[in-house]
Amino acid sequence: MAKRSRNSSETTIENRLKQGRGMGQGANYNPWLHIQDVPSQGLASRIKGWKTRRVHHLLSELETSYFYVLDWSLPVLDIREQFPLLPLEETLAIAEQCGVAYPADPRTKEPVVMTTDFVVTVRQSVGSIEQARTVK
Repeated sequence: MAKRSRNSSETTIENRLKQGRGMGQGANYNPWLHIQDVPSQGLASRIKGWKTRRVHHLLSELETSYFYVLDWSLPVLDIREQFPLLPLEETLAIAEQCGVAYPADPRTKEPVVMTTDFVVTVRQSVGSIEQARTVK
């Protein structure tokens, strides 16, 4: 079980933004979700990355395995996990345009901030690109 309340509300979102969650790069990145924020019966891990020199919050064994691949991949420059898809208004609009029900907190009925498992910065022949990656 989560050590903290998992309720999603405007207050929760505002507090995470004030904490710098989902912001920064490299050693300064702070994931939107930390392992203690998510109830789990699986194996969650906190691993210090070689590339970023910070602790990564990984919510499953598959995320952990993929993280190791990314951390040792030469073209990968940065790894950001539990990356928020913000602004919330934009993701709500996309869901509405697609006719998809947007996820909401079952208790508060407030929309939750969706995340992708990883945003990876990859070196290209000229410059770099960012790629969103979800592992399931």
